[in-house]
Amino acid sequence: MDWVKSESLRVGGFEIRWLAGGVFELDGGAMFGVVPKVLWSRKYASEDNYIRLLASPLLIRTPEALVVVETGLGNKLSDKQKKIFRVVEDWALPESLASLGYGPEDVSHVVLTHCDFDHAGGVVMHDPEGRSVLTFPNARHVVQKVEWEDATRPNRRSAHTYWPQNFEGLEPGRNLFLVEGEHEVCPGVRVSQTGGHTRGHQVVHVQSEGQSAVHMADLLPTHVHFNPLWLMAYDNFPLEAMEAKERIEREGIQSGSWFTFYHDPYLRACRYNDDGEVVERFPS
Repeated sequence: MDWVKSESLRVGGFEIRWLAGGVFELDGGAMFGVVPKVLWSRKYASEDNYIRLLASPLLIRTPEALVVVETGLGNKLSDKQKKIFRVVEDWALPESLASLGYGPEDVSHVVLTHCDFDHAGGVVMHDPEGRSVLTFPNARHVVQKVEWEDATRPNRRSAHTYWPQNFEGLEPGRNLFLVEGEHEVCPGVRVSQTGGHTRGHQVVHVQSEGQSAVHMADLLPTHVHFNPLWLMAYDNFPLEAMEAKERIEREGIQSGSWFTFYHDPYLRACRYNDDGEVVERFPS
């Protein structure tokens, strides 16, 4: 399905679209943690225990800014890495931007909910000559301070997902803006730190003309992960993740917010009722 050319999700006076950041496959057991396969496989298709996931950045157009949330897999993966992560569609973010009439230089803000390779892989790209360059040369890159500290000084576990080559050229105070807790990225777009998945994981809140959306990133990787107990094995702080999911989902349902997704191949966004049932979906 050509998501990029599909209609945009309207949130008040804002438009949200999704860009081509790559498609890959991960072990279903890891994506659903302790949830038995007999349960999650009723809701999510699995082939040889792998499930298909997107890495589709959000493009938020506001009257004041052009914001990219997440950056996709990037184009720096080796053939071995593509095989390990079962990449089935390559990163084509610049091309998808161009199809909408924009270039990477038009992006004013980049928000990384966290610095795992599948979210930050497109911060730095290989240009046609093979040089490493910032994909969005004019953008303010917004990251939680504690997340940046962990990404630049990874432990043995996180070193497998925080890759230095994804951050070359980012400099605090110049094009990297380290925030603590809640921060307004631009009018109508703010971030708040949740922890849970990683220590510095943050979510994105969008509000315009009385309407709202929330991007919970890897706290809610797909629409079937709504149950606060359905956590990933990749969550470093599962109890924090569970508590944050429960709170943000409750707030989002009460406000009638759209929940947007980065990894979900079935839905780009949805609304839930109090029982966690999808009552409105995008695309419909």
